[in-house]
Amino acid sequence: MRGLGCTAAFVALSRRNVWSTQSDQREFPSVRPMGSERKFVSQAVEAKIREVKRLIAHTELAWLFENCYPNTLDTTVTFGMRDNRPDTLVVTGDINAMWLRDSTAQVTPYLPLAREDKKLRDLIAGVINRQTLCIHIDRYANAFSFGAKACPWGVHDKPALTPELCERKWEIDSLCYPLRLSYSYWKTTGDTSCFHSDWQQAAQLIVKTFREQQRLDGPGPYTFQRTTDNPIDTPPFNGSGNPTRKVGLIHSAFRPSDDACVFPFLVPANLFAVVTLRQLAEIVSTVLSNKSFADECRTLAQQITDAVNKYGKAQSKRYGLVYAYEVDGFGNQLLMDDANVPSLLSLPYLGCCAPNDPVYRSTRALILSSDNPYFFKGKAGEGIGGPHVGLNMIWPLGIIVRALTSTDDSEILYCLRMLKNTHAGTGFMHEAFNSDDPKKFTRSWFAWANTIFGELILKLHEQRPHLLNVKF
Repeated sequence: MRGLGCTAAFVALSRRNVWSTQSDQREFPSVRPMGSERKFVSQAVEAKIREVKRLIAHTELAWLFENCYPNTLDTTVTFGMRDNRPDTLVVTGDINAMWLRDSTAQVTPYLPLAREDKKLRDLIAGVINRQTLCIHIDRYANAFSFGAKACPWGVHDKPALTPELCERKWEIDSLCYPLRLSYSYWKTTGDTSCFHSDWQQAAQLIVKTFREQQRLDGPGPYTFQRTTDNPIDTPPFNGSGNPTRKVGLIHSAFRPSDDACVFPFLVPANLFAVVTLRQLAEIVSTVLSNKSFADECRTLAQQITDAVNKYGKAQSKRYGLVYAYEVDGFGNQLLMDDANVPSLLSLPYLGCCAPNDPVYRSTRALILSSDNPYFFKGKAGEGIGGPHVGLNMIWPLGIIVRALTSTDDSEILYCLRMLKNTHAGTGFMHEAFNSDDPKKFTRSWFAWANTIFGELILKLHEQRPHLLNVKF
């Protein structure tokens, strides 16, 4: 099962690049691979690291940024050409497979630098092209190993996996993230070369899949079954999930944690689909002049929006009107949040709402409290986790997203302190750590968490640089 083993941090002691400042005489050895061993080097990224690191007052925080921000490029990417197009495989880290979600999140923080670095631009274009290939291989799959046999837990799944697949867990966000990356790449670079015929067909498949999983005309073609003693690893009722009412929301068999949904209408994922459908409509109307497909995307987005407004919100006695995490259309609602993105906490980060939206603010208050069953608090810190790696395990990803979506300087500093204090001396973010003991953590090599930590520091550098001048 993904991400369950707690492994030792990797530190090349014989290759340390030690540096320190007068304000902090502790030594912080570089835990990046040596230059010759890095998978990809971007001069723009290296220059940005030097620029930002100089402006961070706290030595340990600067060291974490230097290690984490380039981790995806250093360790997880393989760049080449396929059919005369850039092609990039991005693995998650210690799992040698490519998740559509993770691969987008891993390279998104480099997008602002792609304008000035053609090598980096080609690398990201290659991710879009590889994601396009993945969607053509199987539009319901969440992860691809391309014959690497990196996912032994799925060997007996039904239906059986093809050699290209790691896992075939249907998650709405798996098809949202490639659209998010394509749109952001286009808006950042102006390059439209990725919108070739294969990409256009993949976009059509995405919308077709969303329509199928509204299940307005029947259950659709997708089921998933796994023989397991873990109840969150397979949906009930022969792999089709719990029953729902036909209300226009999209069914998701699994959450972005790769855990099975309790109620198949995953609200943050549906809201994410609304955003990406509207982005797709803008691409196909502006770049491809396909008005009819753009109209179809906008119509579907509005249908989902209306359904979320009617069925995806709950009235809490303590917090007022809030977003539910999952619903079924019959009135059953799950009030919680999971650290994986899309989450309710991440809605402003994904562009689903403004940070000061009243319903979001009420929801945020709920999910960052003990009223969220997966909000854990202990001696080491506090934050959102989820069922995936068990109780009392806090995800740094959730702490990072909390800071990314906060408008409060003190809250952001609080998050930075927790992140600095819970990497267990490794210099990297992890999947999760025990709320009382950060040395008990899962996944020493989890590139998404590392790179989004770099994204947080870059955002603060641009928008709240005074926070990076604070020593704590």
